Amino acid sequence: MSRFPSSAFFARSRKETRLLIRLGLPICGAQLAQAGMGATDVIMTGRLSATDLAAVSVGSSLWMPLMLFMTGTLMGLTPIVAQLLGGGRTPLIRPNVHQALWVAVVLGIVAALLLWLTVMPIFRLMGVPQNVAEVSTSYLAAVAFGMPGVALFQALRAFSDGMNHTRPSLWISLVGLGVNVPSNYVLIYGGPGLVKLFGNWLPAPVQSLPVLGALGCGIATALSMWVMCLAMLFYTQRSRAYGSVKIWHSPSLPQRNMIVELLYVGIPIGVAIFVEVTLFTLIALFIASLGEITVAAHQVALNFTSILFMLPLSLGMALTVRVGNTLGSGRTREARFVAWNGMAVCLLAALLNDLILWLASEPVVALYTHNSEVQRLALSLIGLAMIYQVSDSLQVNMAGALRGYKDTRIIMAITLISYWLVGLGGGHWLGTVGLPVLFDPLGVHGYWIGLIAGLTLAAALLGIRLHRISKAVSDGRLAIPRS
Repeated sequence: MSRFPSSAFFARSRKETRLLIRLGLPICGAQLAQAGMGATDVIMTGRLSATDLAAVSVGSSLWMPLMLFMTGTLMGLTPIVAQLLGGGRTPLIRPNVHQALWVAVVLGIVAALLLWLTVMPIFRLMGVPQNVAEVSTSYLAAVAFGMPGVALFQALRAFSDGMNHTRPSLWISLVGLGVNVPSNYVLIYGGPGLVKLFGNWLPAPVQSLPVLGALGCGIATALSMWVMCLAMLFYTQRSRAYGSVKIWHSPSLPQRNMIVELLYVGIPIGVAIFVEVTLFTLIALFIASLGEITVAAHQVALNFTSILFMLPLSLGMALTVRVGNTLGSGRTREARFVAWNGMAVCLLAALLNDLILWLASEPVVALYTHNSEVQRLALSLIGLAMIYQVSDSLQVNMAGALRGYKDTRIIMAITLISYWLVGLGGGHWLGTVGLPVLFDPLGVHGYWIGLIAGLTLAAALLGIRLHRISKAVSDGRLAIPRS
């Protein structure tokens, strides 16, 4: 008698876990492909000159947060679509998607204008050397042309994810990477680079192509953005997976109520992502004064752990879809189970990441650098990263589940407190001041301990919020706003 409920529970959990992983793995692949574009930019410009590398690095610190804010805001469409799909109200999906596309156009144009008009004053404020600032300005001017394209792509991706169709974002991100790599090479290195690669048999016009450096990298980035946009547009128009929605029929003019709902759900997501990105940017700026060994070790450890973080991040994005679908179908008790089953899955992902860090850290760090000092310091930072794998995975998946409930403003508030006040503020204090009487300033280790504290606090607060919201909805004491 006692075995039946247990076996039924585990069968239910296995079924839900399979659905979650099937949604999450393509998202993870897409995230890695897009990260590969950034890595390609750094590697190729770095081989040309230090100035071009610095220009792309500094420029990326400006356009990437803008793009991620747009992405987060447009992610508000995912739970809206997921709930409408789960509730069988597919006729309402098309107008909501059209409103997201209007918002994407506006966000993309505003982002482009900011990159065209405001970067030089920012560079002067940051004290960026004049030659680097000039090259980076031309790089950003080129990237700006791609911002409307990437905004439209992200809106269509959010729609596709909400439809339980996450594979297109993987394939199209791979297409973007496939365009980015060769166009980067041609535009960065020009004719001389092609001659070096293929030989002198190339036609004279090809050999005379100019070496554009960072500017060429920016053009290639914008080109990749528009290729991804057009590919997603074509796919959503032709694929049978979206046949019930007929997304490209009967275009809708801007509708205030739908746009307000999208922004109500999406802007807090965009702000939360922006806060997280700027946390790591500001830490990098603060530790810049600690010496090149420290900076190098920090970047190596952060890059390695960030790659591994793509798995729990993708599970969190998939969890938004699963919770939204289940709530849309009216199964509020099941939605609570889906959310907490997702926590168990992400906990296993965190333990897997810890195992990889434990077994592979030394050989992986050796691939990044041959400097023994950098290696030792990076390994000590990775040891700290192993501590926060669980809290980091839990907080990103709890945020994903809460997005499924359309409860996003609390995520923004918790992120601000946990990341900036505790993570950044506490880390800066430990790194530069320490605790009088107990210990001296901890340097870069203090900042990473601050990250542990901030992420742990975020996980605890988001866990409390998820418990309260999911229970209130499950018990019928709270209704999810209908789209």
